[in-house]
Amino acid sequence: MESGESAVSFEARTVQRPRQQVEAQIRAAIMDGVLKTGQKLPTEVMLAQDFGVSRSTVREALRSLVGDGLIEKVPGAGGGSFVRMLDHHAFADELGQDIENLLRIGAIEPDESAELRLVVEGVCARLAASGRTDEDLRELNEAVAAREALAADDPQVPELDERFHEILGRATGNRLAAALLRALNHVTEPVGHLSQDARGRSGAAGRQSAIVRAIQAGDGDAAEDEMRKHLSYLRRTTG
Repeated sequence: MESGESAVSFEARTVQRPRQQVEAQIRAAIMDGVLKTGQKLPTEVMLAQDFGVSRSTVREALRSLVGDGLIEKVPGAGGGSFVRMLDHHAFADELGQDIENLLRIGAIEPDESAELRLVVEGVCARLAASGRTDEDLRELNEAVAAREALAADDPQVPELDERFHEILGRATGNRLAAALLRALNHVTEPVGHLSQDARGRSGAAGRQSAIVRAIQAGDGDAAEDEMRKHLSYLRRTTG
């Protein structure tokens, strides 16, 4: 190396295709907050002009971003491409739909989602015992009391059960855990109520009370144990 030459070394890199460059820049703008949730992207024509590519290239890039859940396409007048809400609620809904689709096509068995729910919700009950607020506890007790006041075959029971698990997820203080619980509950809870007899639904209410008592006492071991008993009971009483 001659005097004055730089010691910097370079390496060959694959040049991105036009579609990848469009996709990468839009993705970065969303992740960096330059494009905000709910914000409408420029039209395909405008994007094509800005990037110096064809409309088909822009369309391919947008299709990939839709598939990744970063944007959504809204048809009709006033429609277009919009930045999607990115939070644990959106993640839960997306994951729940994916699990439901896998169940529908037979790619996974119902028992697999039920077994995973047993683990996830048991951990959530344990976390809630230490992470819950007074407000969470009040709402859990209200949800259980409202359920116990109804007949086992009352059409409001599934809605109250869903509410109970939603509050439990929030009480964990862990948004990812809450999202997993919400996704699994979305798939398994409605099916369970359709096939569970009245006696099974009635017994489930009492077991929810035991879970809340353990959470109120701050006993993580008992909360997890009671939740596992509750979910195992649901599986036994579901035909």
